[in-house]
Amino acid sequence: MKLGLSSYSLSRAIRDERLSVVDAVRWIADHGGEHVEIVPIAFDLKQNPELIDAIVGAAKDAGIEISNYAVPANFVTDSDAAYTKAIEGVKEDVDIANRLGVKLMRHDVASRPIEQATIANFEHDLPMIAAACQEIADYAAQYGITTSVENHGYYVQAADRVQRLLQAVNRPNFKTTLDIGNFMCADETPTVSVQKNLPYASIVHLKDFYLRPSYANLGEGWFRSAGGSYLRGAITGYGDIDMREVLRIIKQSGYDGYISIEFEGQEDCLLGSRISLQNVKKIWDEI
Repeated sequence: MKLGLSSYSLSRAIRDERLSVVDAVRWIADHGGEHVEIVPIAFDLKQNPELIDAIVGAAKDAGIEISNYAVPANFVTDSDAAYTKAIEGVKEDVDIANRLGVKLMRHDVASRPIEQATIANFEHDLPMIAAACQEIADYAAQYGITTSVENHGYYVQAADRVQRLLQAVNRPNFKTTLDIGNFMCADETPTVSVQKNLPYASIVHLKDFYLRPSYANLGEGWFRSAGGSYLRGAITGYGDIDMREVLRIIKQSGYDGYISIEFEGQEDCLLGSRISLQNVKKIWDEI
């Protein structure tokens, strides 16, 4: 297991210019991270390609790996032209992933409003989503890159929907970025869904949430799950996910890939990220 941090965890510090993304790479290494996952939020590698080499150089100098490159995408479009444009945009991201030197890349696949995120719509959209993922995975294969879908964004968030897409794509280099916390957004229990999808994981995201019932609206900072429960980001290990059990499941499975922390709490992101790294290391060593 190699524990690291997603640059997304530090995006608020990057956005308010306390850190650059290059500084973030060094910060992660200084705080015990073994790898950095690059998520272009608060910076843009397409508009600023010189950052790619700067990130690679910073990681090399800091002695940590670049594990994964994660980008948005939506293949549920209103026209053939928009569909083709979405696929070609992700192919450009595959080229960036190759320049970063990573062998893993996550791209989103589809988004619909919660009220439209039905199983009927999912089955209707599945062929076009799968075809896009196949084309991108085939393109990525030339670089030896494995692409993946994250359980993310309500529509393709439940464990069974992720598996259904993996089966439809049917490519050896198309897997899942397994986010333990995002299952809660689809009202699933992380300990159950992690066991279901761990065999298909190319990388694991660790995040934590506080969970409250649908009648307990605590106001600012909370958002709703698909079923109406309230969630709020937490320092990893401080929330309501049974983190010790989730990590035990991962460890006992023999998974030996990257684990990437995504901090989404209300605390300052430098504080929350630092404590999250400490907490996960402590729990992992104890189980």
